[in-house]
Amino acid sequence: MSRGGAWAEAFLEMMAVERAAAKNTLSAYGRDLADAAGFLAGRGRDLSDASTEDVEAYFADLGVRGLSPATASRRRAAVRQFYRFVLGEGWREDDPSRRVEAPKKGRTLPKVLSREEMDRLIAAAGARDGAQGLRLGCMVELAYASGLRISELTGLTLAALARDPAYLIVRGKGGKERLAPLNEAARAAVKAYLEVRPAFLPAKDRANPWLFPSRGKGGRLTPRRFAQLLDEAAADAGIDPARVSPHVLRHAFATHLLEGGADLRVVQKLLGHADIATTQIYTHVASDRLAEVVRSKHPLGRK
Repeated sequence: MSRGGAWAEAFLEMMAVERAAAKNTLSAYGRDLADAAGFLAGRGRDLSDASTEDVEAYFADLGVRGLSPATASRRRAAVRQFYRFVLGEGWREDDPSRRVEAPKKGRTLPKVLSREEMDRLIAAAGARDGAQGLRLGCMVELAYASGLRISELTGLTLAALARDPAYLIVRGKGGKERLAPLNEAARAAVKAYLEVRPAFLPAKDRANPWLFPSRGKGGRLTPRRFAQLLDEAAADAGIDPARVSPHVLRHAFATHLLEGGADLRVVQKLLGHADIATTQIYTHVASDRLAEVVRSKHPLGRK
């Protein structure tokens, strides 16, 4: 292993132990640093001896690869955090990423479905045959009712819902816990699904702890499989699948709450956002949608 590779391992260990970074975050940062190391290797360099010019070239390369702005931004952030860690450990006397400016990002508004579209999506999910429909309908209802992240949804245990709770205790990013509400529709969907849950249990794993078990290797339904099923339900509902994803359900939860008059601080707590600035983007979505209603529905609105 190269010296830079050893430093990267130490960095990830620090993130796990000292900052309680989630498994998915650690995996993403590991891939990001491996990507940077691969680019630097093409220039005859290593993470340990890269110059400012090398890091600048890497950041520029991210901009021309066609990566999503979020992915490119995360990779830059991973490299910056890595070098700050290296500098703090005294392994280098300089930070080659410090003088490299990241491109300014415009505000990207989240995709969101209207309430009517959400009703159609829930109906289409539940209309699938037998147990499959009850499971998918339950997952969509839970995600929309509670604003769960996909990892939180697929990571729910049977014990968390066995007693028909009004709230879930969810462990989110960084291991932080929060309360997630369950409305009557979601609780009814869970009850109906639990009746058919045994149909999804692996033959030799009747004690499977997951709420949404699977016969796959991991023993539970994967985020990718849920996303595929959601695409199929969107098509059945007459909604472009490109507009629908597990995270869009979370966006719809937040936006519809704000449209209904919910306090921004309350929505922040429900989403588990550490910084209210992250939540505020939903106010722009809600405001844009309300303005469109005025333009299209008000008697004096211009067509």
